Amino acid sequence: MARERIVEIGIADKSPVVRTGLRATLGELGGVAIVFEADDGERFLEAIARFPVEVGVIGWEMPYMGGREVLEALAARGNGPPIVVYTGTRDPEAPAEALRLGAAAFVGKHEPPRRLLEAIRAAAEGRMTFPRMDVRQVVRDPLADLTPRERELLRALGAGLTNAELARRFGVSVNTVKFHLRNLFEKIGARNRAHAVEIYARRRG
Repeated sequence: MARERIVEIGIADKSPVVRTGLRATLGELGGVAIVFEADDGERFLEAIARFPVEVGVIGWEMPYMGGREVLEALAARGNGPPIVVYTGTRDPEAPAEALRLGAAAFVGKHEPPRRLLEAIRAAAEGRMTFPRMDVRQVVRDPLADLTPRERELLRALGAGLTNAELARRFGVSVNTVKFHLRNLFEKIGARNRAHAVEIYARRRG
């Protein structure tokens, strides 16, 4: 009887408890070999450059560089292993965003361990594994629902204006600018000012 093929993987998660749990669980289930571990996305990218693996398993929320940034970096490089996002995030848009950014799978930490193993094996074979989602989430333009005023505010951010300069341009107080920026960031899914400008630049390009 032919032996089951072993899939070589690298993992990244901010929690040492999660990494220890993955070693134990995947070791018990069999079928994978963990080549390296990292505690953030930056170290994960450094590791895959040194130790090529068939599949990467990463968290979504990590220090220095999270799952989103790892996927963006791999897309910019044009190489790298298929990525399984394994996370406990409660962000309802995370699966769709991971798919848009090129992930091969999205598995919640609340799901049975075998689900993760199946996603890893599927990724190694070139298949994708995602939870059910509205396809409109995947293709949605984050700028589509902005009002003309919000678009103008985003363009001004892209031009590098400070809050004080924005307040003068729009004839409002700095506190009002901060209020509108918070709403804008939430609407387009931006983590901060720099991320909002990045989203704007991507959509313009």
